[in-house]
Amino acid sequence: MGDNLVRALDGVTLSIEKGEFVAVMGPSGSGKSTLLHMIACIDTPTDGALSFDGQDVGKLKDGALTRLRLKRVGLVFQQFYLIPTLKALENVELPMREAKVARADRHARARQLLGQMGLEKRTEHYPSQLSGGEQQRVAIARALANRPEVILADEPTGELDSKTADEILALFEDLNANGLTIVLVTHDARVAARGSRLVELLDGKVVKDTQKAK
Repeated sequence: MGDNLVRALDGVTLSIEKGEFVAVMGPSGSGKSTLLHMIACIDTPTDGALSFDGQDVGKLKDGALTRLRLKRVGLVFQQFYLIPTLKALENVELPMREAKVARADRHARARQLLGQMGLEKRTEHYPSQLSGGEQQRVAIARALANRPEVILADEPTGELDSKTADEILALFEDLNANGLTIVLVTHDARVAARGSRLVELLDGKVVKDTQKAK
């Protein structure tokens, strides 16, 4: 920014194990979203290294990075980012279309996921016909479409009321209990408390990394 060097992340060293539920917390501007984008292989570090399942991501070409994001990582956002002109079922099918999944298979998978989210009666509804909680469930179903190993969630309850937020967090807990790795970014201590590990950021640095006692 002009003559000022802004270190969005500053000397961060972090390892996340398979099956963890990690909550990343910090105030606005602390580097939470940047960290999530790094893990998602959307952004690349100016220094240091990033590895995914033992593979050096920095050595992957664009096509390989795209495949990694498409098939191994699921993304959930605060604003849902559903396509308004597509029905719920079609929104969930989108990542599978990109992955060249056969039409019948992706149709069946999308229906199964929406049923898992409690939305079996909302498959033909457009996003504008759904509540905020329902839209987030569709977004989570979409993130699960290609059977990813990791779900990365950026303030996934930020647009929701407290009751609906609790339902969404319980859903993440169920997914984690079934073996899915989850990294959830939040500025809310109540949301962060739902994770099994808490990583706190401040000014681009990790200032605390604590594991919840079992």
